[in-house]
Amino acid sequence: MEALWTSAGLVALAEIGDKTQLLAIVLAARFRAPVPIILGILCATLLNHAAAAALGFIIAQWLSGQTFQLVVGAAFIAMAAWALVPDKDDERGAQTNAGGVFLTTLAAFFLVEIGDKTQIATSLLAARFHDIALVTAGTTLGMMAANVPAVFFGEAVTRVVPLKYVRIAAALLMAATGLWVIVAALTGR
Repeated sequence: MEALWTSAGLVALAEIGDKTQLLAIVLAARFRAPVPIILGILCATLLNHAAAAALGFIIAQWLSGQTFQLVVGAAFIAMAAWALVPDKDDERGAQTNAGGVFLTTLAAFFLVEIGDKTQIATSLLAARFHDIALVTAGTTLGMMAANVPAVFFGEAVTRVVPLKYVRIAAALLMAATGLWVIVAALTGR
């Protein structure tokens, strides 16, 4: 269960203020149809993060040992630094016309999430925990925890908590995870 809750927490924090959360706000403002938007986010995240978790799991099977764990720990620390960098507003979702709110959301979210911090974090978490299903469930839970309120409350959500502080909290959590992985690798745990 550690894989599930760690994955959910890391991604929920990292997602706040991320381009995909901004996309959720844009889609909500444009379509004013929260249910198909939320279902589109859910399906896109499950597909995207399952692929990312599988890739992380496979890479972890090929590479093992202390060196690999040190690389994973260092990657989490790099992700912590990246979490401090604000995303620019990505308007691709607002320009997409895929013939329905659900399909528009599904396609936009899936594409925008490729190479995103949360997708890379999903791969790293799967490499760390060696569990595709729990990591995918956790990162999807984290995405939904961050994006469902954005869909329902739009821009008001991003005004409640200054994004600067959320990014700092996400960075600290990722850095702590990276240090934890490095210490575990060095001590043989």
